Amino acid sequence: MKIIDISRDTLTSPVYPGDPMPTAKILTSLLKEDLFNTSAFSASSHAGTHIDAPLHCYNDGLPINALELDLFFGECTVVEVPEGIITGEYVERRFPRCRSRILIRGNGRASLHETAANQLVHQGVRLIGIDSMSIAEGDSSVKAHRILLSAGVPIIEGLDLSAAQAGSYFLSALPLKLGGLEAAPVRAVLISDHIFWSTK
Repeated sequence: MKIIDISRDTLTSPVYPGDPMPTAKILTSLLKEDLFNTSAFSASSHAGTHIDAPLHCYNDGLPINALELDLFFGECTVVEVPEGIITGEYVERRFPRCRSRILIRGNGRASLHETAANQLVHQGVRLIGIDSMSIAEGDSSVKAHRILLSAGVPIIEGLDLSAAQAGSYFLSALPLKLGGLEAAPVRAVLISDHIFWSTK
């Protein structure tokens, strides 16, 4: 079974402008004759590779711990796109045969226009991920987030898809169980050989 790690490091990845830098500190150390090595860390819930839940944009939206786990576990399609803004027309032309979980590989420089978010919802996408720091930038950022999250489509941001070519995979991207929060870090992986699940 070939597993491709598509997560960025929570502590060392660049953060979204305005977010705090993650920090870590040693609590106890074997070098200091403590009984164990232990540590603590602090980070934004949007640090590194993370998942946005509807609560990110809506006060009455579901928090990350309330989302159904089957959203984050199953067949997916990695789609390679050009750098820049992806429109609804592009999604309609290039994404028609994708599975309901789509990961966008755009060298960290692609983003969705609000029309693309609308088209993805129309096509029945259940989960969307991207290797950029945000699913959308500029004027489309809030609109694209709201369109997807209002339709119950979680968003994975900050993926590392450099080792994943376009194609079909099995995705495991279960978010940390952080009760009541609007997002959570995730250790996301792709499995490229399909021998352990049925397509029925």
